[in-house]
Amino acid sequence: MTSAASAVRAALPRLLTTLAPYQAAVVRIGTAGTWGAYLLREWPNRRVLYGDRSAWSAELNGRLLSETHAFTALSWSDGRWWFEAVYLLALLSALALALGWRTRASAVLFALTVLSLQNRNVFLGDGGDNLVHLMAIYLVFTRCGRVWSLDARRRARRPGKDPSAWGEPRAVVDALAAMLHNGAMLVIAVQVVLVYATAGWYKVQGARWQDGTAVFYPLKLEYFTPWPELSGLLGGSLLVTFVLTYGTVVMQVGFPFSLAARRLKNVLLAVMVVEHLAIAVLLGLPFFSLAMVSADAVFLPTAFLVGTQERLAERWARRTAGRRERRLPEPGGEQAGEPAEEPVGGPGD
Repeated sequence: MTSAASAVRAALPRLLTTLAPYQAAVVRIGTAGTWGAYLLREWPNRRVLYGDRSAWSAELNGRLLSETHAFTALSWSDGRWWFEAVYLLALLSALALALGWRTRASAVLFALTVLSLQNRNVFLGDGGDNLVHLMAIYLVFTRCGRVWSLDARRRARRPGKDPSAWGEPRAVVDALAAMLHNGAMLVIAVQVVLVYATAGWYKVQGARWQDGTAVFYPLKLEYFTPWPELSGLLGGSLLVTFVLTYGTVVMQVGFPFSLAARRLKNVLLAVMVVEHLAIAVLLGLPFFSLAMVSADAVFLPTAFLVGTQERLAERWARRTAGRRERRLPEPGGEQAGEPAEEPVGGPGD
């Protein structure tokens, strides 16, 4: 009991600090960017999908909401201009959250607009919308604007007081906010693990996944073949479909167990990111894949993210330094390639 209490006391300072700020930033940028890109793509179809022209009418949706009690601001009015305002607000909040501008307020607004549009027509989506739905709620409780945001840039230019100098009440609030952030990041990680675990174990029970032919069938459906030649090439090889089918099951079932081994986890994470990108191209599901990759980012190594930031910063510094050198005049005040002016009072006078 004494050892357990000492362990808790030793871990408490770490729990009261904001953990995984870089992972939270990547989840923020990825989730908001995915939803914003989806809304932009569906801009011409917005009224058919979520507005007054939708086949799923406001009356039908109202009956469903009376049973599910789900939130949507679009239930307050079925007018076109109210819908247009909510849709535009959803786009702006996605942009603000991706950029990290007033992150706390934009995260709340983003979550409300995501719920408003998705709960207006629950029959749309490809699975990625469910993940965006959940991530939007979880991000409200995180400090996802600590790095890689306009808020972080503003704080760097005008640093505020240290929480310890605020006094005890504000320091306690800051500690509670840090614990809330850490808890939300843990929930995001658990959510991703549940997605892969449930998907993997359900696949294990399927006959097509057991005989290694499950990947073959979507490659033959017109809806999932934006590149028919490439899909036909992959689907025409029994060995390729067998490896892809069993490889998918092994990765999804094994990923939760790989968290105990950091190197194995990183390898599986990289493979799953490649798999999602392949799904985006082969099956024509870009927003589903982007949503999954954004959620997977919670497991990215901090050293990798920090190293990427440093490399990009060094490259940007070299680029800006090169531009400045090209703009500087030649020694002696002469521009390159221009003849020097003869001084007044020289031999030519």
